[in-house]
Amino acid sequence: MWPRVGGLRTLDLGTPGELRDRLNALVLSGEKRATTGLLESDYRAEGEDPESVGERLVLIGSEGQSVAQVAVESVEIVPFRSVTRHFAQAEGEGCTSLAHWREVHVDHWRSVGHTVVDDTDVVCVRFGLVVPAPCAHSAL
Repeated sequence: MWPRVGGLRTLDLGTPGELRDRLNALVLSGEKRATTGLLESDYRAEGEDPESVGERLVLIGSEGQSVAQVAVESVEIVPFRSVTRHFAQAEGEGCTSLAHWREVHVDHWRSVGHTVVDDTDVVCVRFGLVVPAPCAHSAL
């Protein structure tokens, strides 16, 4: 089960440290408005359903602190091969092409112990920044 803050589920992008700090900065700057998770390991293994449109999530920093709130704008479950260039661009991570985005994501998931192939179901979530860091000092 994912942690909750004030009754809201959390959104923890990447792994704690430099990657999470960079991804959170992209959210706060408005460059990152989407994220992709693995249906089996990020959701089902955690006993969580995918996000729902309108749901608010608390963006979590590397030290477990609340960074911001985001609101879910769309959710789509698709095979990894079906993620579009348009969605990859919404992730705002500086990938130069869809092939580059796929390579970066496969490498990341591999680094945390997950194998991703074209048929792997992923959860594509678009979100908007709602509240930037109102409670940035509260920890989980």
